[in-house]
Amino acid sequence: MTRIALGIEYDGTDFRGWQTQQPGVRTVQECLEAALSKVANHPVAVVCAGRTDAGVHGTGQVVHFDSEAPREMKSWIMGANTNLPRDVTVRWATPVDDAFHARFSAVSRRYRYVIYNHARPPALFRNQVTWNYRPLDVAAMREAAAYLVGEHDFTAYRSVHCQAKSPLKTMHSLELYEHGKVLVLEAHANAFLMHMVRNIAGTLRDVGVSKLSPAAFADILAAKDRTRAGRTAPPAGLCLEE
Repeated sequence: MTRIALGIEYDGTDFRGWQTQQPGVRTVQECLEAALSKVANHPVAVVCAGRTDAGVHGTGQVVHFDSEAPREMKSWIMGANTNLPRDVTVRWATPVDDAFHARFSAVSRRYRYVIYNHARPPALFRNQVTWNYRPLDVAAMREAAAYLVGEHDFTAYRSVHCQAKSPLKTMHSLELYEHGKVLVLEAHANAFLMHMVRNIAGTLRDVGVSKLSPAAFADILAAKDRTRAGRTAPPAGLCLEE
């Protein structure tokens, strides 16, 4: 039995998220397992590094699976891609030891959230960005984001449906980059709570349009109250990078 790790890229627009659900619901996991099962000639179950929601994308998703099928790594890649829909791609494959676990071996994760800040909506890449028509005060957003760096209780930014055992997470960095009318929020942490990045992005937007001050943003974190934070930002702008 060989354990294999894969790097997966996908456009989440037409998926109901990563995790397999009831029959008839299109998910990334279901498509990937079906493709790998054809290559292996036996049922394959994969474990991912981080489950993504409906509409969320991935460029650096990592999975692992076990197989007795004698296949070269190139065959796993090419065979899977032949059987996958066009919105999912296997980027790389490598054998790993039995101790490797896609979820528990990950020491950190990096997400990016992309905002198109312009008076008119985009036509190209509209499914990979979130449109914001009001000018954003990026300096104020950066000031607010700095409050989240370090270990904190992120209860204010977790979904009410989050099943994580602890809201304590360590945010290694939270940076905002401007590229013309495109604003990129990059979040790097040891782990993330359900909807955490989208809730942070939605609340930072409130800072950017002067609905909240950076100090008020910090107070929301300290209050540990989800109802005081902003709306959950749309999923299209979010991508699991690494």
